[in-house]
Amino acid sequence: MLETKKVFMRFGGLAAVSDLNITVGDNEIVGLIGPNGAGKTTAFNLITGVYTPSEGRVLFNGRDITGRPPHLITGAGIARTFQNIRLFHEMTVLENIMVAATLRKRPTIFEATLHLPGYRRGQAEARNAAMGLLELVGLAENAGDNAVSLPYGKQRRLEIVRALATEPRLLLLDEPAAGMNPRESQELMDFILAIRERYKIAVLLIEHHMQVAMGICERLYVLDYGVTIARGSPQEIRRDKNVIDAYLGVEEGEKGA
Repeated sequence: MLETKKVFMRFGGLAAVSDLNITVGDNEIVGLIGPNGAGKTTAFNLITGVYTPSEGRVLFNGRDITGRPPHLITGAGIARTFQNIRLFHEMTVLENIMVAATLRKRPTIFEATLHLPGYRRGQAEARNAAMGLLELVGLAENAGDNAVSLPYGKQRRLEIVRALATEPRLLLLDEPAAGMNPRESQELMDFILAIRERYKIAVLLIEHHMQVAMGICERLYVLDYGVTIARGSPQEIRRDKNVIDAYLGVEEGEKGA
């Protein structure tokens, strides 16, 4: 589904990502791990069109999406969340989801201006789809609440659901367990596994919590200073000396989420 081919990203003389070659298959959960500053979020930005690679290509379902604008990449079927939660602060929980849901039901300016039947029908469909998602994740009772008034864990879940509302085939999660306690992290793992099975989507995630990364990922890539130093199953990554030296050798309690 997703393939990066010899992707480099340079900022001036600094190579933030070097020779990135990762793949994600249909319905697969793949992890991208490594120390802070390893280039993980830069890799996400290259995949989602925030940055254009200095070299290399990004392919999605066999199509070259290298450097395409983020909204077109979202329309192609890739959605993401961010390390720092980015909800629409002035909108309700329901409105946050409806904004994303209208990606597939976008009215023309003419329809929206005159509130024609097509526009009203599209809004009703987006509302129904949004409420269905909120009910699925236990946030329906918060539909009318301001999004940023939710507790932290619910805001994280809302951001993931908003990404799902765009009907992606690939979901990119940037540190979804950041700031969560062990119980919340376990609930998040169960949630990610459930949405993968329900929506038949693939997931690529960045995660510092090894409990989460090792617990749900079928394969892992490890970055260090922008370079891929290891790739393989969680079991293989645990035994890799380069990974232990660069990352896993540090006690998890010493790491920030």
